Amino acid sequence: MRSAENKFIDLSHTIEHGLVTYKGLPAPIICDYLSRENSKQIYEAGTSFQIGKIEMVTNTGTYIDCPFHRFENGKDLSEVGLECFTDLDAIVISVPFSETLAITEKHLLKYEIKNRAVLIHTGWDKHWNTVNYYDNHPYLTKEAAEYLRDKRAKLVGIDSHNIDCTTGNARPVHTTLLGAEILIVEHLCNLQLLPKNVFTFSAVPPKIKGAGTFPVRAMAKIKM
Repeated sequence: MRSAENKFIDLSHTIEHGLVTYKGLPAPIICDYLSRENSKQIYEAGTSFQIGKIEMVTNTGTYIDCPFHRFENGKDLSEVGLECFTDLDAIVISVPFSETLAITEKHLLKYEIKNRAVLIHTGWDKHWNTVNYYDNHPYLTKEAAEYLRDKRAKLVGIDSHNIDCTTGNARPVHTTLLGAEILIVEHLCNLQLLPKNVFTFSAVPPKIKGAGTFPVRAMAKIKM
């Protein structure tokens, strides 16, 4: 008997040459290392290849943070197990930015958090790749992060510029969550397409030693 088919929803922004993800950080440079035209000089007639070259900071596009991003002795990308990135039971919590920028503990109280990826849908992704995206964005409060930690969330994601408020220099949400080895995914999109529950979330980065953040192809899987 054929098993139920799955629907996949892409929750990642496209990374392209010149994209600014975080104001003040350099945009990626995406170019040819070996162009198709030049490769024709190497291979037999009718055969060509392209080898790309990318120069970028690890905080580019939709990316995941692991403990090493915040803590010198925290786990880096190579040390976090696949089970922490893949097929996590998930829930989406909608807190429209038009109502509030600060997501507090009160917004989370009625939801089952334990061992789930908690995705905060604010709608801020509508400003992606515009000047409006970087400032006065939605964020979690310190108390909300502590609540998610205490309720043992597995991962926390948001469709905003930063999970912390960036008007000052403190980053209590990163400190609280990553200190508890709760992964963070920032710059999500398309969260409005998700059901309230009964879906899984994946956001898998490359296995890189000495890196605490990296772009991911974040996605939801929904059983049909």
